[in-house]
Amino acid sequence: MTAEHTWPRPPADGYTVDDLLSLPDLPPHTELIDGSLVFVSPQRNFHTDVLHLLVNGLLDTAPRTVRVKREMTVVIDKRNAPEPDIIVVRAEAVTGRTQTRYLAADVLLAVEVVSPDSEARDTESKPQKYAAAGIPHFWLVKMEGEDEHPVVYAYDLDPHTKAYVCQGIFHRELKTSLPYDISIDLTRIDDL
Repeated sequence: MTAEHTWPRPPADGYTVDDLLSLPDLPPHTELIDGSLVFVSPQRNFHTDVLHLLVNGLLDTAPRTVRVKREMTVVIDKRNAPEPDIIVVRAEAVTGRTQTRYLAADVLLAVEVVSPDSEARDTESKPQKYAAAGIPHFWLVKMEGEDEHPVVYAYDLDPHTKAYVCQGIFHRELKTSLPYDISIDLTRIDDL
């Protein structure tokens, strides 16, 4: 006997942020991209370990003016509400323990860890949307090399072109001063 499941029928004009936030029984971490609901596949150990490593590293040096959040919806516009793997937001944007989303204007850094099922979204569409929304910093993390270690590509927003410009590629240590002083030993992934 197979279980029946009824999937929501998309509206003619696509879904909106209001739909995303009010539709019952959506799978965890559902995103809204260009008016379409995007369901996330189960993650690999690499993804989970990198999130753990980066969140802890970001928290270690975070000033009191920011907060580090994992897997929270970022509202860009009426038809786009992606869920970056990690965000750094202004502290005043945090309104309480039941909060489920942040506005793009409050995000200082968005981080995407590339997974096989999300590679095109993580490397193409999401960075373009984050840049257009004015998110000043973006990190793209990939698993590279035979040792399967993380490589972090750090981008800063060019305010004139509204596009990201690569500011560094980090293999062993992620050391940057934007959006604040950060130093993360990427080789510690072996300890997780």
